[in-house]
Amino acid sequence: MTLAETTTCTICRRDLRDDEAGRYACRICVDLIDQHLRALAGPEGLYARLSAQLTPWAGNGGPAVSGSRTAPVPLRLEVLNLMTAGGPVLGPLETWVRDWEDCGRADMCEAGTLQRRVDHAVGTLRFNLQWAATSHPAFDEFGREVHAMWRTLDRQITGERPARIVPVACPCGTVLRITLDTAGARCVGCGEQYGHSELMELPLADRRIAA
Repeated sequence: MTLAETTTCTICRRDLRDDEAGRYACRICVDLIDQHLRALAGPEGLYARLSAQLTPWAGNGGPAVSGSRTAPVPLRLEVLNLMTAGGPVLGPLETWVRDWEDCGRADMCEAGTLQRRVDHAVGTLRFNLQWAATSHPAFDEFGREVHAMWRTLDRQITGERPARIVPVACPCGTVLRITLDTAGARCVGCGEQYGHSELMELPLADRRIAA
């Protein structure tokens, strides 16, 4: 779909208002993406707070380190993975920066600490957010990736249990695995793009097919 043909937000699927014409996403979705990006960065951001969640007892009142002569405290590998350069936070952020750099709208910076790289990537993406909402055809994909990053980190910090995955069926027969807070998804079978409300209206997939 070309930008000229876009009449609905590619993320939430709401009709674009007259003053939102010529955009891939409505202002509400763009503002939400900006909020999620802002929450990731900085010394008090979700990424910085991951370090306090590295030990199994973090956040539940137990000791973060052991004073006894026992084996070193094990680290939570899922948290450690989120903090790595190629993990599901910094990796995708810098991938989008590189993509926007190819469009002449961003500058990569891989110098300094991982926290500095996260802060730089977030700052660059936020600075160019309005441009991307009107010019980048994959803006919906970008928005969903940012939402997924924010949701994953927020759950690690708050200790919230992962949302239950529910299999739903696209009319083409493809099974989509979603949660109640999935912002949107594209069917890999037919290419149909679904917003949150449309996903919630899809029928549950047959258990035999979903298995």
